[in-house]
Amino acid sequence: MRITDIKIDVVKRELPDTGLNSDMGRFFGEVEQGVLRIFTDEGIEGNCFIGEFRNGGKSLFQPILKVLKTELIGADPCERELLWNRLRLLISRRGMNMSAWAPVDVALWDIQGKAAKMPVFKLLGTQRYEIEPYATYPPRHTSYGGYVEEAKEIVGDGFKAYKIHPGTMSTVDTIQMVNKVREEVGDEVELMLDPNCGYDFRKAFDVGKELDANRFYWYEDPVPFYDLDAITELSSRLDVPLCMSDQADNQFFNGATILRHQSNRLLRGTAAKLGITGLKKLCSMAEGFGYNCEIGTAGNSLLNIANLHVIFSVTNCAYFEWWQPTEAHRFGLVEDISRNEKGMIEAPNKPGLGYELDWDFLNSCRVDTLE
Repeated sequence: MRITDIKIDVVKRELPDTGLNSDMGRFFGEVEQGVLRIFTDEGIEGNCFIGEFRNGGKSLFQPILKVLKTELIGADPCERELLWNRLRLLISRRGMNMSAWAPVDVALWDIQGKAAKMPVFKLLGTQRYEIEPYATYPPRHTSYGGYVEEAKEIVGDGFKAYKIHPGTMSTVDTIQMVNKVREEVGDEVELMLDPNCGYDFRKAFDVGKELDANRFYWYEDPVPFYDLDAITELSSRLDVPLCMSDQADNQFFNGATILRHQSNRLLRGTAAKLGITGLKKLCSMAEGFGYNCEIGTAGNSLLNIANLHVIFSVTNCAYFEWWQPTEAHRFGLVEDISRNEKGMIEAPNKPGLGYELDWDFLNSCRVDTLE
């Protein structure tokens, strides 16, 4: 089988105004994303969506079509490892970035699964058939009361784990919020906190002590991911495991640095930057050192599904990130990821990525086709 062509259908869609004002921005209005289409001489097409809902995909279209298309036309779709090992040169010399390469890798896996008539996770090696999600929202409150109500909503929806994005609240307000949320949900709900690399050492330490007192499951990206001294010191002085980091462009090599320095206990990755190939590598590398690799939201439906396929093939990821509001990042599928009656996400049983594209919707939103 050989790759014969690569195209991108450009789609524009309207995000509903969810009323979420935060330091990460307000998510509403028109967003431009892409539907990647990789064609083969055997009539099998691989797909992935390009771009996340906040920034769209426009900046990724040309690196895919000008750099990666040149690499792939005429190639066997199985040559994913060859492309992975070309990334160092493509990034340093051709202006490639991980966010442009990742959907291409996912689409190549989609082709392989369809050709084999198997879901991708079975090609990776099946470890399980369901995963529990935790729910999270972007930072959208400035006082503890909003987070207490958010926690009540999430637990009421049947989630047993909740990750808090506290935004830019003060240390005092964050500590108060942590205590009030734990008091509201009780001891049975797992809690995580993610300040998105926004704290300095002192604030991270003071908040972290309160997370210890309230038995938080992890403390995600409290300080910048590159500040290994602060990360190492926090890890040595806090009980709550630090989970670092999906902020780095190349999460695989950032994960290797964490393991080399033993700076913290949990790695973080996502198919949005690592594709399926790199994310599986990161999880396997972490497994060798007894670490979990917790997989974060990928910003669109098919990349989140790519996350799931890796999760179903590894032991060392505890949760799937159920990012809310779902209507902000979900689009273009006949049916999207759902929870069963137990609140679990089940593995797909169809070939490739295992979810059907809603071509009627996508064609109605298409504004251009790039080649």
